[in-house]
Amino acid sequence: METLVDDNKLKDLLKQAIIEVIEEKREAVHDIRMEVMEDAALMRVIQEGENSGEADREEIFGILRGDEGNA
Repeated sequence: METLVDDNKLKDLLKQAIIEVIEEKREAVHDIRMEVMEDAALMRVIQEGENSGEADREEIFGILRGDEGNA
């Protein structure tokens, strides 16, 4: 038994498959870009922290509690 596929239907299926691949690649590239941006921001914050002065324990807990004057 032979299955016949309409050329137009085959063409549409191929187009749809190509579009899906392109969309998936776009999402992957977007995800990679977001990760790189997050990593760069984290590196910058770590470097700023290394270059800043030390904070005492009460100052840190005050900020975490939301005490005024410590932020």
